[in-house]
Amino acid sequence: MLKRIDPRRDLVSADDAVSVAPVAQPTPLGKRLKLEGLKRSFGPRKVLDGLSLDVPAGQFVAIVGRSGVGKSTLMRLVVGLDQPEEGRVVIDGEPVKGLQSSVRLLFQDARLLPWHSVLSNVGIARTPGWREAAIEALSDVGLADRLNEWPAVLSGGQRQRVALARVLVGRPSVLLLDEPFGALDAMTRVEMHGLLERLWLQRKFTTLLITHDVAEAVALADRVIVIKDGRLTFDIDVAAERPRHRADPHLAALQDKILAEV
Repeated sequence: MLKRIDPRRDLVSADDAVSVAPVAQPTPLGKRLKLEGLKRSFGPRKVLDGLSLDVPAGQFVAIVGRSGVGKSTLMRLVVGLDQPEEGRVVIDGEPVKGLQSSVRLLFQDARLLPWHSVLSNVGIARTPGWREAAIEALSDVGLADRLNEWPAVLSGGQRQRVALARVLVGRPSVLLLDEPFGALDAMTRVEMHGLLERLWLQRKFTTLLITHDVAEAVALADRVIVIKDGRLTFDIDVAAERPRHRADPHLAALQDKILAEV
């Protein structure tokens, strides 16, 4: 269970407590996401076949399934890069009809521009106040001291942190993660899991994570779904408390149950 600490405790006497201003809490960013009967084909191949899903605001959902079942196609529909043949994507009651400024997508490849510095890569959109926002985002991912360096001198994990900072600058309401840690070594993946979980707990953006790693899914998500034959075929809540421990027998049993459905 997360330990909640009151920063005012022990700093003032009970008599003086009324004079202490309440501690401001970050505003949750997440929005409700609904997928309603999505269908998408490529030629004769039906990739999504009436897929529906309702994700409450701020929930973390992991999507697992074999290669080619439509997971990445689903992400493209949510972000507005593609349109379904039937059905619709709805965010906070508004149908998605094009690119969404409140939705951000993080890929497996960091996709940094090698001729731009770390800071410039994070603030690539050059919106008003971009420099301050980029510095803050780099601080959030632990790279405040690397902002003037070039992507080529960074490790794979550091480059992915830069990519994560780049999506955080836009303060996303919906964060889409398309196997973002698949190319990292085991130790770096664990570190990135901890970083992502911390940022999600702070900001509570609605999150969809595509992964082939079932252990990763149950370590991070509130809920794991399985996609097969273009449909959602399995949906289970992960009730384990945070922070989670990979040796937890409950999580191991849950992994076996999910693997049996993939």
